[in-house]
Amino acid sequence: MFAVTYLKIISETEKGMSKMSAEFEVTITDKDMYRFNIYHAYHGVQGILATLVGVWVLITAGLTFGKVGIMYTVLYLILGVVFLVYVPGNLYLRSKRQISTSEVLKNALHYRIDDAGVHVSQNGQTADLEWKQIYKMVSSKNQLLIYSSRVNAYVIPKEAVQEQYQTIVGLAINHLEGYRLKLNPFSV
Repeated sequence: MFAVTYLKIISETEKGMSKMSAEFEVTITDKDMYRFNIYHAYHGVQGILATLVGVWVLITAGLTFGKVGIMYTVLYLILGVVFLVYVPGNLYLRSKRQISTSEVLKNALHYRIDDAGVHVSQNGQTADLEWKQIYKMVSSKNQLLIYSSRVNAYVIPKEAVQEQYQTIVGLAINHLEGYRLKLNPFSV
């Protein structure tokens, strides 16, 4: 599971304008990283094609059983299993390795999301990602993903933000173009 040290929503009135922000701390687990890797792998053309090829090869194995040599049927079964089982298994092992070898991911990350952007800090070091630098923001069933490029993202379990999710969605809608948003505003 992840660890949430504290949660708070800050709303200030500054010069007649309401300023919203959300702050929280998250410790990423191998399960969180696995969910991100699976999402990233299977929400693109390559992941969809790999799944379709895997299913097609297994169907071919069943349809050709007894009509071709047993070696071909076994080869079809092995290829189907490789496409459908190997990739998720490999992603799981990679996720565990990423978490266990990264000192940054082993410790809690402090997030602050406000009108200026996303601010992440840990052990006195801070990284700031302005809204104009955000490639896209995506919500999945279990995570909020803030992409800084096509392949790099801040992985935030939705359980970590809880009631702050609506505040984060509001900030994103105010600061990002619609084509950069794939958010479910009602999902917490």
